[in-house]
Formats: sequence, C-alpha cells, structure tokens
Amino acid sequence: MLYMDKIRQPQQERSNEKKNKIIQASYEIFSEIGYYSANTSQIAKRAGVSTGIIYSYFKDKRDILLYILKIYIDKVTKPLISFIQKIKTPINYENLISDLIDLTIKTHKENSHLHNTLHALAVSDEDVNTEFESLEYKITENISEKLESVGVKVDNLKEKVHISMNSIQSYAHEFVYSKHDYIDYEAMRKIVVKNVVSLFE
Repeated sequence: MLYMDKIRQPQQERSNEKKNKIIQASYEIFSEIGYYSANTSQIAKRAGVSTGIIYSYFKDKRDILLYILKIYIDKVTKPLISFIQKIKTPINYENLISDLIDLTIKTHKENSHLHNTLHALAVSDEDVNTEFESLEYKITENISEKLESVGVKVDNLKEKVHISMNSIQSYAHEFVYSKHDYIDYEAMRKIVVKNVVSLFE
C-alpha cells in the first residue's frame, strides 16, 4: 500500500489547501536543512498551520518524508519517461546519450538540495532505499521496452541499459555535486558517451 493512501484525503477545499501548504513547507525545509534537523513545529510555522493540523494528515515526520519522496521521484521520473517515449529509429546513439546526459544533469540541478537529503537517507532507511531501487527498475524496464519496440536487438539489453543509466547518473552526480578540480568533465563526458554507445553497437 502506498503511504499516500494512508493519509486522510481532505474533502473541503480549505483542508486541501492546508495539506498542500504542509507538503510544500516540508519539501522546502527538508531541502534546506535536511530531514534530521527538521521538525514538525518548523513545518507548521512555515505552512502557517498548527502542529495539530499536521498530525490530522500525517502520522509523523517520517510519514511526511515518504510522501515527499514520492513527489521527488515523480518530478525526476516524468521528464525521463517523456524523453524515452520519443526515441525512434534510426537511432543516433551518440546524440541520444548526449541528450540523456543533459536531461539528467538538468533534473539533478533542479532537485539538488532534496536529492542530497534523500540519497543520504537511502543508506540507513530501508523504505527510502526501496523506493530508489524501484525507480531504477522502472527506468531500466521503460528504456528496454522502448528500445525493443523500435527494433533494437542486442544481447543482454536490460543489463546494458542498467549499466548505461548508472554511468550517466554517476557522471551527472559528479558534474553537479562534486566538481573535482583534477577532473576534466568534458573529457569525462566524452568517455561516458563512447562507453555507453559501444554497448549498443
């Protein structure tokens, strides 16, 4: 059962507005100071509601976190799924991978603060980690199915797609968050593109 299914669904417009304010406030605060530093009093103040109102929609702070996690995953998944659905033959793999890198960098930048908070929690929180594993599975399945539908025939397609996405995600993460002085990121990008393309030639 999804966590959002457990949350009371407000019937009145005013109640719905309060819930949305709580969600927005939580999203902002988790992004700004992290999950462990945040508390429901801070969220209530930012949302302009009482702490009691929060507990009428969510069991506790962790319940809010799991709801926010699903919103985050939806935000980063939708652009990628849309991109995947536009793939058509003949495929120029070099251009395809380059465009996919650009999209991945863009989504990392747009969700950078919350990204760090959630991925840090994935190490210690089984539910958070499970959501990210499900996301990886969904992306691998979607890309593999789309490539098969346009006639791509290579051995171990899912494995190659999974390796490719891990390489692209790793590069985007390095490019957005790390920025090591000793790394030539343009050279690294070319290497990633070349390595991924070679899997499908």
